[in-house]
Amino acid sequence: SNFIDDLRVYVRGGTGGMGYPNLGGEGGRGGDVWFVARERTTLKSIREKYPRKRFVAGTGANSSVKALKGEKGKDCEVHVPLGISVLDDDGKQIGELNAAGERFLAARGGLGGSLATNFLPCKGQRRTVHLDLKLIADVGLVGFPNAGKSSLLSKISHAKPEIANYAFTTIQPELGKIMYADYKQISVADLPGLIEGAHANKGMGHKFLKHVERTKQLLLVVDISGFQLSIKTQFRTAFETILLLTKELELYKEELVTKPALLAINKMDLPCAKDNLDELTAQLKNPQDFLHLVEEEIIPANTLEFREVIPISTYTGEGIEELKTCIRKSIDEQAEQVNEEYRKKKLLLLQTSK
Repeated sequence: SNFIDDLRVYVRGGTGGMGYPNLGGEGGRGGDVWFVARERTTLKSIREKYPRKRFVAGTGANSSVKALKGEKGKDCEVHVPLGISVLDDDGKQIGELNAAGERFLAARGGLGGSLATNFLPCKGQRRTVHLDLKLIADVGLVGFPNAGKSSLLSKISHAKPEIANYAFTTIQPELGKIMYADYKQISVADLPGLIEGAHANKGMGHKFLKHVERTKQLLLVVDISGFQLSIKTQFRTAFETILLLTKELELYKEELVTKPALLAINKMDLPCAKDNLDELTAQLKNPQDFLHLVEEEIIPANTLEFREVIPISTYTGEGIEELKTCIRKSIDEQAEQVNEEYRKKKLLLLQTSK
């Protein structure tokens, strides 16, 4: 695969240097292993560059007559992508790196030999860890297979995802950037299509859903004519599709449905699309009036509230520019809201400190 979002690596801190018993000299501490977040780095490039996936720091220098205090061993720095969670072998998260330059101490070097250790050096920390990548993007495209997410990404950005008229074209996340006239850039992630039961790890399940966690906003892409994965599965209307997508997000992690969301109704070039849109608009306006018509198990506890609903056609280009404008407006409003909350917190801190 061209895309890797999980890598298991072995890390070991350097062994300390020998002490000098005769003169009470102290050996240098072993080097540390650090993970450092850096842009334009991928887990695939780490695997290719270090096929053994072993990272070992340098040994501390021995104490000697010339240098009673031995020098520290050389640190080992491993550049990792942004959006990495560091997990131990039990799956417990022990650190994360979200911004360029952030560092995580993966394995500490051992102490050098000294009076306290009978002048014998200590070995460095050693363990196996998992580097788990969750894509960081401004907007995450969420939808069932063949809803047109890949086509939409190719229309609004310079990304060139694989596109075909069958389910599961997208088997790995694609990242694109919307470029605006004032040079503002908004990153969009096309995430592999989920299916009913994805929260329980069916289909691409958790491999898809974990990438939604670090997107700032959601853009649901729904086929106006409905969706059916295969002849063996049930046909779902556009309204049922929205309910199911919400339910899958909610069952995986409840806070996902609290993210700001937009809704793109795709394939408006199809016959009967206008009638279907009128029906869907009425259903979205008062969803409670229509819930009795669908099965209880597909109804989410909380329905998503969409900031905008935009009818589009990735085939004809209808609504694409309007959608780009809505995405920009929604991202700007969210940034302003975050800034306002930050200002209020700072003001509150100043007031309480006085």
